[in-house]
Amino acid sequence: MGHREDLLEGAKRCLLEKGFARTTARDIVKESGTNLASIGYHYGSKDALLAQAYVALVETMSDDFGWDGPQIEGAPGSLERFRGVWSSVVASMREPGSVWRLSMEVMTIDLPEVRESLAAAQREGGRGMVALLMGVPEEEVTDETADTLGKFYMTLMTGLIAQWTFDPGTAPDGDALTEGLRQIVEAAAKG
Repeated sequence: MGHREDLLEGAKRCLLEKGFARTTARDIVKESGTNLASIGYHYGSKDALLAQAYVALVETMSDDFGWDGPQIEGAPGSLERFRGVWSSVVASMREPGSVWRLSMEVMTIDLPEVRESLAAAQREGGRGMVALLMGVPEEEVTDETADTLGKFYMTLMTGLIAQWTFDPGTAPDGDALTEGLRQIVEAAAKG
């Protein structure tokens, strides 16, 4: 690996260990075996590097869940698939060093260059959730669908992360979320 990749990997480890606000440029340099000048050269700033590292961590979550298509139970768009996906998300929230806990901190950061980077990643995160839950390749999810259904899923994800961060004992699991969705669909069908 070159310095760019070493910095990114070091930043990911620092984020999981210390979080965004407590990670210093020196921490990243120590963890990556590089030098301070490399951060500016390759990423522009420590915060831009940390933002990119966070996005990379979230992108790898699908690999960690085994969400590569056929392993997900249930027909695309079904309640069974919905339950399976959200149950996997909840299971990952229970793990020490969860990326989702880090997400709560990242949501509160008020740095324009970080927010712009993360805002762009939100649409792609929604696109990925649509693909996962609907059983289609990401490249087939239109921008319109990413901006509607994808945003709905990302809103659900954000709320779930918040609830698990504040009180894991009362936060919903995949079964509770699925039952809630079933009740919404049932009520809508009556209306």
